[in-house]
Amino acid sequence: MSAPATDARTAHAAGVERLLASYRAVPEASAVRLAKRTSNLFRTRAKADAAGLDTSGLTHVIAVDAVARTADVAGMCTYEDLVAATLPFGLAPLVVPQLKTITLGGAVTGLGIESTSFRNGLPHESVLEMDILTGAGEVLTASPGEHADLFRAFPNSYGTLGYAVRLRIELEPVEPFVALTHVRFHDLDELVTAMDRIVATGEHDGERVDYLDGVVFGPDEGYLCLGAKTAEDGPVGDYTRQQVYYRSIQHAGGAEHDRLTAHDYLWRWDTDWFWCSEAFGAQHPLVRRLWPRRLRRSSAYAKLMRLERRYDIGDRLERLKGRPPRERVIQDIEVPIERTAEFLRWFLANVPIEPIWLCPLRLRGDDAWPLYPLEPHRAYVNVGFWSTVPVGATEGETNRRIEREVSALDGHKSLYSDAFYSRAEFDELYGGDAYRAVKQAYDPDSRLLDLYAKAVQRR
Repeated sequence: MSAPATDARTAHAAGVERLLASYRAVPEASAVRLAKRTSNLFRTRAKADAAGLDTSGLTHVIAVDAVARTADVAGMCTYEDLVAATLPFGLAPLVVPQLKTITLGGAVTGLGIESTSFRNGLPHESVLEMDILTGAGEVLTASPGEHADLFRAFPNSYGTLGYAVRLRIELEPVEPFVALTHVRFHDLDELVTAMDRIVATGEHDGERVDYLDGVVFGPDEGYLCLGAKTAEDGPVGDYTRQQVYYRSIQHAGGAEHDRLTAHDYLWRWDTDWFWCSEAFGAQHPLVRRLWPRRLRRSSAYAKLMRLERRYDIGDRLERLKGRPPRERVIQDIEVPIERTAEFLRWFLANVPIEPIWLCPLRLRGDDAWPLYPLEPHRAYVNVGFWSTVPVGATEGETNRRIEREVSALDGHKSLYSDAFYSRAEFDELYGGDAYRAVKQAYDPDSRLLDLYAKAVQRR
């Protein structure tokens, strides 16, 4: 175990006691929610009328066991802090979502993904056990052999079945550097075919691939970004300064190479919030030179976005220009890999948003997870797109069209942003019967929100 494990465990126990005390202080039958300063959810919701639970003591790494390759982590610990604790041991979580302020508990009760997901699946698949505060006010240890129904229903429940207090996760070895190869494709079918082959074999042109994602800039310009762990020293890129990572991917043809430290590779997307920093001018050379480096990170841009939404700045500017307001289309979806090119062609023809992020995944195990039932042993591609479009004739018109297209292609949509499903559609897509059974067992008085109410009705 890491040296400060005893002190960290004592601090964690005190944090759990504060959490339980805040729960007990809420009047019976009143709703409860976590008290959080930040959130990576992008759906609007009504002003909270639930009491906030004290999570202030649940933000740290409890212990790293370098021999067993595991970590015990408090539920509100960010991946930024988790990675800082594991990299000195030459280890990292099996999947590290792209943004530093995503918490481990949030990635498990929601859905996280990254460029190791083609071989390591999703973050909840590396969880060995977790302590969960249920709606009934109990802290239960859930694992494949204990409270297994709660353990399996927890992913994609978004805090409506309970909150992760502690998680024990698997870790994997990493090398000091990641060697990158960016391969350009002029045809979407060829890009997806190459991606499918890499998912199946773990190789490209005879070379090992440890990390895999991609970016589509248009119907005739797409890239696969192939990463390989390496201890070989050499010059490294630094995209926390003037250069922007996603722009470094683009080139005329063939393959181009790059190298990053393992740390900088894991956070390559955070500095510019993928490419969304452009909306704030942070990619303009002069603005970038003046923008403090410590504020070139996703959490800073998210704060600016929340201010924009609070004061309706974007729509006010559109009205001054004589243009209609805009609809937010901030989504990640999964479609089977064999339907991905079809979805991309439809999207590029119907939704004026680019670039588009691609991240393949395949579940690690043999079983489906009931609230997000991807098929085991089947390859999918996460397609991420984050921007705005002109509003249509009905609320969420573009988002609704995307939902219909994704369902038609046997895909699923993540629930961190706006959703517009009917109750029947939602139950069919997100394990309604299984969810209600676990909800009744562990939150019989409905102290926590219902998943449909939280994800679709935006309560």
